[in-house]
Amino acid sequence: MNPILWRPLKERAQHSHMARFIKGVNREFDLNIKTYSTLHRWSVKRLEQFWEYYLRQSGIDLTRPAKQTLSSKTMPGAVWFDGSELNYAANLLKGPGNKTAIISRSETRPTTHMTFDTLRHQVACFASALRRAGVEKGDRVAGYLPNIAETVVAMLGTSAVGGVWTSCSPDFGLQGVLDRFGQVEPKVLVTVGGYTYNGKAHSLDDRLRKLVPQIKGLSDVVVVPYLDPDYDPSRLGLTSAVLWKEFAREGGDVELRFDPVGFNDPLFILYSSGTTGLPKGIVHGAGGTLLQHHKEHALHTDIGPDDVVFYYTTCGWMMWNWLVSALARQATIVLYEGSPAYPSLDVLWQLVEETGITVFGTSPKYLAINREQGRVPGKEADLSSLKAILSTGSPLDREGFRYVYRAIKKDVQLSSICGGTDIISCFMLGNPMLPVREEEIQCLGLGMDVAALGPENKPVVGAQGELVCRSPAPSMPVAFWNDPDGARYRSAYFEKVPGVWVHGDYITITEEGGVIVYGRSDATLNPGGVRIGTAEIYRVVENLPEVEDSVVIGVEEAGDIRLILFVVLAEGVELDDALQARIRHALKTEESPRHVPHEMFHVREVPKTMNGKKVELAVRGVFSGKPPANLHVIANAGCMAEYEELYGRRLAVRGG
Repeated sequence: MNPILWRPLKERAQHSHMARFIKGVNREFDLNIKTYSTLHRWSVKRLEQFWEYYLRQSGIDLTRPAKQTLSSKTMPGAVWFDGSELNYAANLLKGPGNKTAIISRSETRPTTHMTFDTLRHQVACFASALRRAGVEKGDRVAGYLPNIAETVVAMLGTSAVGGVWTSCSPDFGLQGVLDRFGQVEPKVLVTVGGYTYNGKAHSLDDRLRKLVPQIKGLSDVVVVPYLDPDYDPSRLGLTSAVLWKEFAREGGDVELRFDPVGFNDPLFILYSSGTTGLPKGIVHGAGGTLLQHHKEHALHTDIGPDDVVFYYTTCGWMMWNWLVSALARQATIVLYEGSPAYPSLDVLWQLVEETGITVFGTSPKYLAINREQGRVPGKEADLSSLKAILSTGSPLDREGFRYVYRAIKKDVQLSSICGGTDIISCFMLGNPMLPVREEEIQCLGLGMDVAALGPENKPVVGAQGELVCRSPAPSMPVAFWNDPDGARYRSAYFEKVPGVWVHGDYITITEEGGVIVYGRSDATLNPGGVRIGTAEIYRVVENLPEVEDSVVIGVEEAGDIRLILFVVLAEGVELDDALQARIRHALKTEESPRHVPHEMFHVREVPKTMNGKKVELAVRGVFSGKPPANLHVIANAGCMAEYEELYGRRLAVRGG
């Protein structure tokens, strides 16, 4: 049993939204639930009852009621709240007029505040502009944007007209953006002329000139003058490019109109990748996304109208969507664009002091960097407003837990949370009524029928197993893009254990109901919490004339995923500094900085199956300190000795 690091004060626990929800459930269903574990069991055993009741008491507005709560429990194929209609943006824009909705800050912009009235007006203007541009229900609008207020406005305007929003952060290179937006064929692209990171400006002009002509069906390019207030879009040489203010026409009266969509109609397209092919376009529904986020915000994170919510994220990560949904709780959200360490590691902690952040979201890597540099944020900034610190992107280790309570704040709920792009939400997360135990996520999410499957696919408690979800949840994808028969969707989650969602993580569910996460059980990479596919790296690296073959893995170190690339080189070529620099430059410019490996090694062969598929898991196992597994599936298993030798040399060099 892991030691307890924090317990909520009795008064705080009793006044939490979770405690009030338990009382409501007991009254509604004549129950006597007293503990969270009992509530969770009820929520998964009475799945339809739970979600119907939560929707009813949440305050989420439907414009048309559902015919039934759940059409079928079979996965895939379950349909939630069939027949109901709503509008996502309408539910996020209900806050009091003079209340601050968005606080925004970046490396190039000072802190600004936007009220709900101003936000509603800007959304109305942008939605009207989209309608003038011919955007209708189901049409895609893409954002190639930094994490700024205009990004939120564009997304909400898209939702208001019934459109589908998809986004990438501006550090994604030409190929990375084209691989994503090229599939979904947006009608409108919203972008910036450039962005800054770590004090350095980066122009997008060249990328946009090459990108826009390659996207089919694109009619309008809207440019936010983010870096240069006097930016002239004519320099792009694109007849479709106009400035934000010309497109949105924000002056004067304009009607704020919300077009209803079906509960399971598309709202967002996010991207996740595997070992082959283009990134998968994961389509998330309007109602399921809103309902799941609302539950996680209200009950598990205890967010209400008095809260100021921050998550360090880009708009290429699902945590951006999760953060913005907190507007449905009439909370204030805080956006930050730029490096979390520029001009120093104080910048985010000072942001807490300046804006009164109550819920602060970050990554294990950021906490590890603070720890390694000997920072004591609790003494360097006024963090008295903080009631919760959230961490995700990779598992938070023991030292990370200890560091928060030693150096940041003793009386704070540390919620390590875990889910993913695939469900645009969490399987397990925090709970304001429960203690925080070292290295453990506090609990399984309500309505999430999660188990750890051990040998023979039997559920295990207190032992490591594969993370699965045995019943449908509203935020599971409604589809994959360009997957008319659902074959890719089934293959991604349901083939390993038929009818059960297999997520791709190893976990232990403890006897007390906490969860320990060990990392990916598949070959998908997860640097900084953003899932990328190995295929994206192979396409770039193996296109270089010096490289004949390659394999890439991610290993968990220092609170993040460290990418290690192994290359088979053409005859006579050496992996010298110049070639490594070319590989890094190609990945950074064509994909994104997250695709750049931390280390590279020259190898003679890449392990492969009989049908030529790279066996990444075998290599990752070796570099995680485990003996090679599943050698029987590797056609050239003898090559694994070279990887074991490299691992041994790496350990010796690193003093391990």
